Amino acid sequence: MINKIKKSPKFKWAIIILISLFSIFVLFFASVYFGAWGELPSSTELRELKQNRATEVLAKNGKLIGKFYIFDRQPISYKELPPHLINALVATEDARFFEHDGIDKRSLLRVLFKSILLQDESAGGGSTISLQLAKNIYGRKDYGTLGIIVNKFQEGIIAKRLEDIYSKEEIIRLYFNTVPFSDNTFGIESAAMKFFGKHTSELNLEEAAVLVGTLKASHSYNPRIFPERSRLRRDVVLEQMGKYGYLTESEVKQAKQRELVLDYKSYSHDKGLAPYFREQVRKDVSQILDTLKNKDGKKFNIYRDGLSVHTTLDYKMQVLAEEALTQHLQILQKQHEEAWGKDAPWLTNMKIVKDALKKTSSWRNLVKEGYNEAEIMEVLNRKHPTELFNYDGKETKNVSVKDSVAHYLKFLNAGMLAVSPETGAVKAWVGGIDFRYFKYDHVSQSKRQVGSTFKPFVYAAALENGIKPCEYFSAREVTYANGWTPSNSGSPQDDPHMNYNLKEALSKSMNTIAVKVLMETGIENVVNQAKAMGITSDLPEVPSIALGTASLNLLELTEAYTPFVNEGKTSRAYYITKIEDGQGNVLAEFEPEISENTSISDTNRQIMIEMMKATVNEGTARRLRTTYGLRNDIAGKTGTTQDNKDGWFVGITPNLLVVTWVGSDDHRIGFRNTYIGQGANSALPVFARLMQKMNNDSDFNEITQAKFAPVSSDIKEMMDCQPEKRNNFFKRLFGGKNNKPKKEEKEEEKKGFFKRLFGGKDKN
Repeated sequence: MINKIKKSPKFKWAIIILISLFSIFVLFFASVYFGAWGELPSSTELRELKQNRATEVLAKNGKLIGKFYIFDRQPISYKELPPHLINALVATEDARFFEHDGIDKRSLLRVLFKSILLQDESAGGGSTISLQLAKNIYGRKDYGTLGIIVNKFQEGIIAKRLEDIYSKEEIIRLYFNTVPFSDNTFGIESAAMKFFGKHTSELNLEEAAVLVGTLKASHSYNPRIFPERSRLRRDVVLEQMGKYGYLTESEVKQAKQRELVLDYKSYSHDKGLAPYFREQVRKDVSQILDTLKNKDGKKFNIYRDGLSVHTTLDYKMQVLAEEALTQHLQILQKQHEEAWGKDAPWLTNMKIVKDALKKTSSWRNLVKEGYNEAEIMEVLNRKHPTELFNYDGKETKNVSVKDSVAHYLKFLNAGMLAVSPETGAVKAWVGGIDFRYFKYDHVSQSKRQVGSTFKPFVYAAALENGIKPCEYFSAREVTYANGWTPSNSGSPQDDPHMNYNLKEALSKSMNTIAVKVLMETGIENVVNQAKAMGITSDLPEVPSIALGTASLNLLELTEAYTPFVNEGKTSRAYYITKIEDGQGNVLAEFEPEISENTSISDTNRQIMIEMMKATVNEGTARRLRTTYGLRNDIAGKTGTTQDNKDGWFVGITPNLLVVTWVGSDDHRIGFRNTYIGQGANSALPVFARLMQKMNNDSDFNEITQAKFAPVSSDIKEMMDCQPEKRNNFFKRLFGGKNNKPKKEEKEEEKKGFFKRLFGGKDKN
């Protein structure tokens, strides 16, 4: 019978077909194996696996601030993987992982028999962790109709080679470091930090089960988007762990009863902590890396090479600084809009709106397409659903591009920088109100007129050039050669016969006296003093510079204030301490940059601190004491520019220097009135709120409880004078030097006796 079957033509053809199919299979497999469909990685290459790795930006304590990446990936070692995480993976994805050699033949036969022959959709898959690792590392290519077969063969070959090279533990480590999770996150460490705000080693059982559960479908089981679906998938993972003996029935039941709690932290470029600071770091690191090469002679890549950038930023202070700025700006924005009402320039001034429109990509694209201005305006007035920023959260409204531009023009913006005056180390950096919508950095990019925050440089120059703290200057208005007549804010005209010493004049921020002190000192001397203390921008040599008409960068203004609390030496702001490669090797290190020479004598430096302490205790910044109840040792200076365009405040403590600015991005839009726009109301509260928050946290005791060194008896004696004095009868009647600048004295001499006796209209 058997011989008869063997001699049967059908049998012979069956054998021929089987041999032919086997030969085709072998030849096809060989073509894949030997690279006809694309070269496969060699064993040598697999031993030196190198995946794109995210560069980390770290705060001063090593805490992660953010990342630069193409794929968000941060590799870790096997010992950092908690056992329950490994058990969850094996139980869910590859129960026989520790028994097979990369390809689970038993599972493949099961899949072949149940899925193909019995059409059982519940048969499961035959993929192993090793096969998935091969796919994670090298991905899949499109080979047309044979693509799935070619890719499967390639993955099988690579998986076998991986098993020959690496131990099971090493394969687990490689898998967890390369597998994609939800929200474009690659690797378990990045996923743990993003979804739970903790390192992989700190994940508890339920958190580990949630992340392993997302591997089945990273979007469908994204715990941020679909929390309930993710929780149900987590429970499946827990049940699998019970099924394979990793958990008892009681442990499974208890774990399933726990709520799914996320601590989501986005490390995207636009979101997360300190985005303006991170963008500045990215620019600087990119420039630094252009000067460095790796061991292969190639330049480092900030997005691929897994570098670690260590910075001076204080993580907790940055959080508080962002909170303080947002909380105040939210209130100030409401005051700003209510003050303008229907007369708001973003609603009524079409030139401002049109200028802003011309900067949009929509306008530029329409110009390229040949539209004229009228046609462009017609297009940009068409309404469509648009996502808009608001402090209460983003909202979608049916608005036109023109409406959207007007919406953003109304917002006040802000900048804030906190540094250690001794070293220049940046502790907090807030460049604007929301990086997602306002990319312009008001710390490093913006230049604005600085108002009265420039006056301390005028008074420092005066002291350095021999003017005594107890010299008196008249508050009377004077018209200078160019027809300019500076006046003081508040009452229209101060008592023209009242004279003030330097401390009183600075604490009250008296414009008339600041200009007189400048003229008496010499404009050139004042400019040189400001430059010596750290100002790098060009300064106009005109009398109005005393009132801060020069446009300066917030960063350089901060640096120029450091000599007041750093023994007369300028500390340049620095924020990157070192850059390391993926193996921890130091590529570059940076030290504080402090000037060797002093720009102000120690005596005059202490006098200036006492004068700026008076600004806080009894002058223009006294609301730090009265409104905000701060009892810290604080010196400071407020600043408000012409027409209330800019509000400034410089807050000085022995161990922390903070500069804040508030205004509109379009300098043509100012505050409606001085009450809202003055630096004491617009910028000072940001500093005040930050200090309140720091006072409530003992971690900042070194800053909040620090005291200025007591001044010497000699300095006390130098400053021991009446804050103000009024001219006596004869001086009021006949005039006198009155400590006026020489130019003013000459103009005073021109007045006749009867004009001095009986008065009269006088522009001076």
